[in-house]
Amino acid sequence: MVANGSSSYPTAHTTTVNNPRLRLLNALKKDEKPMMTFMAIPSVRHAQIVALTGLDGIIIDCEHGHIGDDSMHQSVAAISALNVSPIIRIRGPLSDVIKRALDTGAHGIMVPQINTAEEAEAVVRYSKFPPQGLRGQGSAFPAIAHGLTTPEYMQSANQTILTMVQIETAEGLKNVDAIAAVPGVDVVFIGPNDLAQSILGYVPAKGDEPEFVKAIDDIVAAARKHGKWVARLSNNGELAKQHKKTFDSLAITGDTKAIQNWYMAELEVARS
Repeated sequence: MVANGSSSYPTAHTTTVNNPRLRLLNALKKDEKPMMTFMAIPSVRHAQIVALTGLDGIIIDCEHGHIGDDSMHQSVAAISALNVSPIIRIRGPLSDVIKRALDTGAHGIMVPQINTAEEAEAVVRYSKFPPQGLRGQGSAFPAIAHGLTTPEYMQSANQTILTMVQIETAEGLKNVDAIAAVPGVDVVFIGPNDLAQSILGYVPAKGDEPEFVKAIDDIVAAARKHGKWVARLSNNGELAKQHKKTFDSLAITGDTKAIQNWYMAELEVARS
């Protein structure tokens, strides 16, 4: 896909850099429908266990999860060492938060509740090194998770790190075309629960509400119009299988729900 408002510099969509460590990016570029999940529990061992399930990417949830800076760094190191792509969902579009997350070596960032093109532009500006952006360099850690030397990382980071923005509010929905048009935004990610709360007033959506269906369709259309990848949360594998027909990537639930759901299902069987 070629973005209508395409960048004057290579991005994740147009890069010719071939780094086998960047599993999620490589799968997206090959249209392999890569699978992710959210991880909210802080532990190196937990990160390793989740990474060994066959996932292509793990979204380390620093917005809602119980994950601070130390666990964020450790999780990125553990996940990337197992050839899975660590993506950090940060707290918001703040320069210091973006810099701190990328300095772990994350293969990408996910930014929640992007409501305007200006916010998306700020995310891109703070996530790229000059001359495309304002990101500062000073850490030896990012290159490690990319399997590169620091000079190699500096040459490739701007065009290989995935910048994901979440559309999950009525305001973001209203401005989604302008947000998707921002050069340097690579993935438009739908947060269906917050989106439902914002436009319907309740969670979860049943999924067949006309207003909700139209919202999803409008977000997908905006991403396609501007040549961006589009992804969403799917509550389980069966839904993800259906969503693959429309979306480029899916995040199948999260670690906390997966653990609870397994135990509840198995206990129900055991006690029946």
